[in-house]
Amino acid sequence: MRIIVLDIGGTSIKAAVYENGSLINLQEYETDAQRGGKHIIEKTEEIVLLNGRCDGIGISTAGQVDVTTGTVIHANENIPGYTGMQIGKIIRERFRVPVEVDNDVNAAALGEGVFGAGRNERNYLCLTYGTGVGGAVVIDGRIYRGCSGSAGEFGSMIIHGEKVRAGRRISGCYEDYASTAALVRKVQTVCPELSSGREIFLNMDIPEVKRIIDDWICEIAHGLVSLVHIFNPECIILGGGVMNQTYVADAVRKNVKERVMHSFSNVRIRQAELGNSAGLWGMAYLTAGKIRDIRLTDPQ
Repeated sequence: MRIIVLDIGGTSIKAAVYENGSLINLQEYETDAQRGGKHIIEKTEEIVLLNGRCDGIGISTAGQVDVTTGTVIHANENIPGYTGMQIGKIIRERFRVPVEVDNDVNAAALGEGVFGAGRNERNYLCLTYGTGVGGAVVIDGRIYRGCSGSAGEFGSMIIHGEKVRAGRRISGCYEDYASTAALVRKVQTVCPELSSGREIFLNMDIPEVKRIIDDWICEIAHGLVSLVHIFNPECIILGGGVMNQTYVADAVRKNVKERVMHSFSNVRIRQAELGNSAGLWGMAYLTAGKIRDIRLTDPQ
């Protein structure tokens, strides 16, 4: 079975071929998101052609996705004209093979669950921290999608109700305080020259920077405590480049353990293992399953 997998993000499109249980031919391309949804489809077709013959195509993408049709039902202004894009239909008709399309965090959650930090876990949450906060809920090994397919929008949880203002729906929400972008904004009020998470952690010996980092970690923990009490998961997987920092992961575990009710304290909090390839692994798993189902129902 030879599957071409892609992960479409606002900055880059990652691609690979899944074959014999491995990801090969890993590539990365500029998304040029400002050129819009039509350009992304054309770029996707070009990447598939470059990778040759395949039995199926798996695509993870930013935005909310109707997985039944493979349609982007909502995407933010970072990719103009992407909302409503029928990725599954377009790619299926172009290449005449099975096509699976899913949200990027859902794909990453399944990748981690099957091949990474969530191996052997059946009920877990996956969160990624970056420009915003993405989330996915896995129950009994399957993505919980909610009534419209958009469950897991943890970044929009209101955790600071006093900050909610009319006219700005997401003010006071989790990603306003817990995302890497939020950390950078706060640090730049005291050290404007520090413009990325990497630079911030290289300078955490500066007392004021260290204080802001510790406050930010508490914000991460506050949201996780609520999620633990709501879902009672076996495990929470934390992704995003900033979570590679051992200091952050250890401090989050400590803060969550101190704040959850004792009966919930057995939750395991793990760092993601697959990095930027988690979504590719997840789409390989989903697409392989779809191909097997088709072959079982129509062996010809």
